[in-house]
Amino acid sequence: MERDIKRLVSQLTLEEKAGLCGGEDFWHLRNVERLGIPRVMVSDGPHGLRKQKDNPDHLGHNDSIKAVCFPAACATGSSFDKELLYKMGMALGDECQAEGVAALLGPAINIKRSPLCGRNFEYISEDPYLAGKMAASFIQGVQSRNVGTSLKHFAANNQEFFRTTVDVIADERTLREMYLSAFEIAVKESQPWTVMCSYNKINGIHSSENQWLLSEVLRDGWGFKGFVVSDWYGTSDRIAGVKAGLDLEMPYSGGHNDKALAEAVKTGALPETILDAAVERILTLIFKYTDNRMHVKFDHDAHHALSAEIEKESAVLLKNEGGPHHGLLPLKKDKKVAFIGAFADKPRFQGGGSSHINAYKTTSALQTAKTRGIAVDYVEGFPADRDVQDPAALKAAVEAAKRADVAVVFAGLPDVIESEGYDRENMRLPECQNAVINALAEVQPNIVVVLHNGSPVEMPWIDKAQSLLELYLGGQAVGEAAISLLFGEANPSGKLAETFPLRVEDNPSYENFPGDGKTVYYNENVFVGYRYYDYRKKDVLFPFGHGLSYTAFQYSNMEIEKPSIQFVNGSETITVSADITNIGKVAGKEVVQLYIEDTTSAAIRPLRELKGFEKVSLAPGETKRVVFTLDKRSFAWYHTELGGWHCASGEYVVVIGASSRDLRLSAAVQVVSNEYPPLHVDWNTTVDTLLKDPRTKQTAEKIVARYFDQSKRELSLEALGSGDKWNERAYFEAPLRHLYMTKGIPYEEVEKIIETFNNLLRRERPV
Repeated sequence: MERDIKRLVSQLTLEEKAGLCGGEDFWHLRNVERLGIPRVMVSDGPHGLRKQKDNPDHLGHNDSIKAVCFPAACATGSSFDKELLYKMGMALGDECQAEGVAALLGPAINIKRSPLCGRNFEYISEDPYLAGKMAASFIQGVQSRNVGTSLKHFAANNQEFFRTTVDVIADERTLREMYLSAFEIAVKESQPWTVMCSYNKINGIHSSENQWLLSEVLRDGWGFKGFVVSDWYGTSDRIAGVKAGLDLEMPYSGGHNDKALAEAVKTGALPETILDAAVERILTLIFKYTDNRMHVKFDHDAHHALSAEIEKESAVLLKNEGGPHHGLLPLKKDKKVAFIGAFADKPRFQGGGSSHINAYKTTSALQTAKTRGIAVDYVEGFPADRDVQDPAALKAAVEAAKRADVAVVFAGLPDVIESEGYDRENMRLPECQNAVINALAEVQPNIVVVLHNGSPVEMPWIDKAQSLLELYLGGQAVGEAAISLLFGEANPSGKLAETFPLRVEDNPSYENFPGDGKTVYYNENVFVGYRYYDYRKKDVLFPFGHGLSYTAFQYSNMEIEKPSIQFVNGSETITVSADITNIGKVAGKEVVQLYIEDTTSAAIRPLRELKGFEKVSLAPGETKRVVFTLDKRSFAWYHTELGGWHCASGEYVVVIGASSRDLRLSAAVQVVSNEYPPLHVDWNTTVDTLLKDPRTKQTAEKIVARYFDQSKRELSLEALGSGDKWNERAYFEAPLRHLYMTKGIPYEEVEKIIETFNNLLRRERPV
């Protein structure tokens, strides 16, 4: 039924309105029984439902109900599969309906600025386009079941070190392109019911009371319709927060802030219309859920099987020496295989903190192998929960490797190393694990390393391992997925959603992470992840988008719909397509990635940026055509002077490949833009500036030809490269004041020339 929310708000007392803007307890929103406003519950759960009943807490120290633990975002982001995320979202939506949960607190899409962030396992990618698109699909899946989501943490929550107070200092272009874009995509494409603001400050203002962030950007700029909720205990100044756009404070604050809100309205410090708007947004969610309750019963085992399928699609085959059909993987079941490492028996399948799930059941690789009749020799070798070197365990591992045809080492990061609440100290695996891998390499040439981790690790032994399978934190069915992938029952198809650097010191944020506890400077600007490594041509362990398969794919027949595109009203699009062929002997899936390279030099930009991806399933010998649609945003960067997204006129290169460094096809496209940055000509405006701007180019060439010495050659952009570099640059970089200072042109005449240009700029309109 249709609810008259405004009328309902008008019937509330001031105290009731203030109360509805705060939680009733740890997980529940307030109710108003006399007006039929029900009590609803929210719960943690980016990758599983963490519904707590007794002794609730924020960081997951106390158990929640038994639920299905799906792969964490570090894994699912690597699936590059939007349909898969939608399917996972639907499953979680059903679980919420079954358990009476109105909104799931997720997904988390903060950018992986540094591999040391303790919460990276919960985030999707270092790339905002990928994170935004995947999050939008997940949100759509959950909300298709009439359950809300809470997109978090808005914004710039990229570390755990003093996360509640640290001040992130970043310029607007950096924020817009890197740290807000994923949220923008998800909001515009999926309209999450709620957005959760982050703890930290941004340029001196807490996110929870940042009017620019919560109102100007989120609501006015992107059209967000839902309500904004604080992170738990994340409010600072409650009155300032409501004014800025923070609607709901969680959890219950003891009534102090309820009274403060009511008093602020009475004194005029807070307009009641602002409080009313916040209450309207909160009530809209409450009734959207309660008026559309679905009586759902879900099958735990079916969702467990789905968790396994998701992990199979998400795991990344990083190395397989010899290539398709010649690599060590997939393993033959008749080979003598040794499983070494405690993760084979006790896998780490999720991260710690507020997303920690009380898993319905777990399956290990060792257990799954036995169930499927695969004979393996298991030796612990090293523990899964600490870094302890045991000579006896090491000796047993070496002996097991000697007896085997293949040694599979199940390695990874213990819980104590990465978790919400603190950042990692380094990128290393526990030394006991490195020691075992190195020792095995002395006696066994056939080594497979299987990783259980939420973020990149250094691999000093990488040249000694023939194959490397990255499982990330693969959910409660990770062991089943591992066996299916290792023995070829499933073909790996994940691609890295983040770069694996050789060492942590190579990361662009290294000098400015995590700051001093008070302030952290984002001095790397937009050069985050592969944007930095590719621009600087730095060697990496594994590049963004990398992932192998048990088959091989051929890219061909790239076509761009038209050679140029003119952006007039911003809605114009252009399509790019290519054929992808499975040239191997087994079925597989390939993630086809599209990048844009800007060659206009109009702004300092990364070498290339991801602007499209599609996952395509192919039988042996099969060919499918993959089609991408590009719009203005695909070519644009955020221009602070224009206050919006801008692409300069000129040539751009569209590149299609298998990773940011495995580029297979490319073609150029001319972009014609009807937007020009603000330009006011004065005595210091250079010839180069006037010649590059289409509005002033023709007039500039005439004036330059008249006043500068150009008897032997025409001064134009094409003059560059003619050989006389010094004179060329002297002409190009000359400010107009040189007409007066070096050419003897009268002061008044130079003033007239400047005025001519400014009149032209005022008169000219883009075509």
